[in-house]
Amino acid sequence: MAEIEMLTLANHAEAHNGLLYLSGAGWDIAVLPFAPGGQSVPFHFGIGVSVLVPWTETNRPRRLELRIEHEDGGEPVLRIEGEIQVGRPVGVREGADQRAVLAVGGETQFPRPGGYRLVATLKQRSRTYSFQVQNAAEQGAPPVRAAG
Repeated sequence: MAEIEMLTLANHAEAHNGLLYLSGAGWDIAVLPFAPGGQSVPFHFGIGVSVLVPWTETNRPRRLELRIEHEDGGEPVLRIEGEIQVGRPVGVREGADQRAVLAVGGETQFPRPGGYRLVATLKQRSRTYSFQVQNAAEQGAPPVRAAG
């Protein structure tokens, strides 16, 4: 069965010619300014995804959903849905699994500081990537992104 092999957040993500290019990947803390009693400033980030598809499941469309949600649940802060289809390239050994990479650039505002998770779902299989959003004013530091 097809599976989400890798999922990460980055400052920037691109996918070209079957390769995933990530800059500033793997962070798990974002320190952002928040309006008093309100949302964060708009925050730009990238999402990198790798999907592994068995040979016998190639050439079939699959629905992929990416969402960012607060750890307490509720409506997603960001939701992206699409369809992927992985083929069998010429010259690939028969029976070999196929890998597809996807990069998404996003921008969103977080409703409040706290724990969040990026969730990628392919059919009924999911992979989760947890991260924290902190209020810069409460940290006593300038807003930065830090890997942890």
